[in-house]
Amino acid sequence: MSVIGNTSLHFTEEQAMLLDVAREFCRNKSPIAAVRAQLETDSGFDPALWDEMVALGWAGISLPESCGGSGMGVATVVPVVEAMGRGMLGTPLVSTTLAAQLLLRAGGASRFEGVLSDIAGGMTATVALLENADWGGAHLGCSIGANGTLQGTKKYVADAAAAHIFVVVVAHEGAPALAIVRAEQLAASAIRPNTLIDQTKRSASVNFTGVTVAKNDIVTGSAVTTALRDLLLLGALLSAAEATGSAASCLDTVVDYLKTRKQFGKLIGSYQALKHPTVEILTAVDSGRSFIYHAASLVGDDPLDKDAEIACRMAKAHATETLLYAGDRAVQFHGGMGFTYECDAQLYIRRAQWSQQQYGDAQHHRKRLASLLLD
Repeated sequence: MSVIGNTSLHFTEEQAMLLDVAREFCRNKSPIAAVRAQLETDSGFDPALWDEMVALGWAGISLPESCGGSGMGVATVVPVVEAMGRGMLGTPLVSTTLAAQLLLRAGGASRFEGVLSDIAGGMTATVALLENADWGGAHLGCSIGANGTLQGTKKYVADAAAAHIFVVVVAHEGAPALAIVRAEQLAASAIRPNTLIDQTKRSASVNFTGVTVAKNDIVTGSAVTTALRDLLLLGALLSAAEATGSAASCLDTVVDYLKTRKQFGKLIGSYQALKHPTVEILTAVDSGRSFIYHAASLVGDDPLDKDAEIACRMAKAHATETLLYAGDRAVQFHGGMGFTYECDAQLYIRRAQWSQQQYGDAQHHRKRLASLLLD
């Protein structure tokens, strides 16, 4: 009997097709030179490239057909995000997908058909969730008054500068609630960009104080609590998928270097001290893909059950440590050059440091897995 109970692993034809298309797209549109060209830009991504992704249907891939989506479910986003991770492609797809999922699960497709249709059509969105950097924190400092006016600031809001729609998690009469805020409602100085270690990513602190939200744009009730719980797990899964793709790309970079760099008249890839860690990365990446597609087999449109929670947490814990190890070895294997900004190994170790902080690091998830698996 398995300690995790459910060992389901389904890789559907739709997922296989999406993975093939996404890999080819990212291979052609996001070579390392293109990634580096966006590192110093304000948005961190090419708007024309985002339009192409929208045209492929990726913005609405998990949304119901009634909202202009493909109706394929959130599990089908996993192969796309894995391919994006492999291409180190930084776009608002993950933050937009999670914002749409939060609205869909908290309020339903019929209530937010207009907003979700806009998202499926390419309007970027994000979730304003954190009061600080602690993914385990439950305190909500941002609140909404009886007149619908917000008070408070959210930190590390992903893709805030590019977002048209903010789904803000607020305190309302002692319980969590959601408020939908449009970018044009914010003050000119409301968004203060963060400096991130991963330059392919963008986030900001956003001050929502004084913004008044229409009654129809406020979601309350027990469904919000359940939806927020699912959001954290889905966020962990998509972060794990991206990290697994980045680890695979990092492995390719390592192997290419080992096959071309010579020392003492021999290819350095012939030395066992470098072979063994490289194989460890390979097996960890393969295991990581099993973890993320196991989790994708269990997540659906309904509230996530215990098996899905276990799978998402295991995927994130494993992916975090795999990318950290791969990035570290990539730097070390490149020697002195690996510590320079110009070396591509820097992209991966920076992505690893950023990725572990998204939706909880390995320690965060293992602490919660202990009670789920061992109690």
